[in-house]
Amino acid sequence: MWNRRRSAIRCVRGSWVSKSHDKLAAALREMGHKISAVSVKRLLPTLGYSRQTNRKADEGSKHPDRDAQFEHINARVVERQAAGQPVISVDTKKKELVGNYKNGGSDYRPKGDPQRVKVHDFEDKELGKVVPYGVYDVAANSGFVSVGINADTAEFAVAAVRRWFDQMGRERYPNARELTITADGGGSNGSRVRLWKIELQKFADATGIIVHVHHYPPGTSKWNKIEHRLFCHITQTWRGRPLTDRLAVVELIAATTTTTGLRVESALDTHTYEKGIKVTDAEMEALDITGDAFHPEWNYTIRPRSDRANRSS
Repeated sequence: MWNRRRSAIRCVRGSWVSKSHDKLAAALREMGHKISAVSVKRLLPTLGYSRQTNRKADEGSKHPDRDAQFEHINARVVERQAAGQPVISVDTKKKELVGNYKNGGSDYRPKGDPQRVKVHDFEDKELGKVVPYGVYDVAANSGFVSVGINADTAEFAVAAVRRWFDQMGRERYPNARELTITADGGGSNGSRVRLWKIELQKFADATGIIVHVHHYPPGTSKWNKIEHRLFCHITQTWRGRPLTDRLAVVELIAATTTTTGLRVESALDTHTYEKGIKVTDAEMEALDITGDAFHPEWNYTIRPRSDRANRSS
């Protein structure tokens, strides 16, 4: 009898709409089997089934040069770190509602005294949202997060890189001649974003530093080091705690630590960044940018334009 029931479950499992024990038992009874929900519950484990949540694992289409790009990035990073030059990983963390709203996770509080928050997550017109843009120093295991109050633009992204360099990078790398940036292929720091390159050129011109940029292939953003070495720890720091105001966001980010010695600084960026800025072909032609031999759309170097003037003289 049990074997017949197992066979019946195997037959119907592909057409399950609801995987509840009651509805599965009802479907089996319609097929002529005398079975209860309790029996279904006992049988499922013997067939190798258990309740499972979705797992993010599929990365979409795989670029044929994905692994080769990972190797290219790793080789360049190792090379520049060996030379004592800074390497940073950058990205935008998801926007966060500011106010007394529910935040994912839990935190210890006196029993029966949960943090009271608003029932509905309607955006506060005054507080709005914040945009955390992170810079992670790979060698130093340290991070800087610029908390913007406006739009996530390329101008905002490079401003965050500039603030990291002024507040942390200069001190740690007083002899820096080059800066290597690893970034996702999309977003405000995307490989196709013209304004990203324009703003990096301004940074190179102002600091005299050569900037090397390496983008991760499409669909591989989770491999960007900042995701699992900085952002995940920030999320743990503020789990279960409402982000009541902008200062609270900055302070919680700066309070993030790990047993491996992660150190984080954070600052509020109150500048208003204009969206939809158009970059002309003439502006692009004025860049001192050189693509690598391997996938120049993902790997390129931006040099200070003063160097170009010196090279031509």
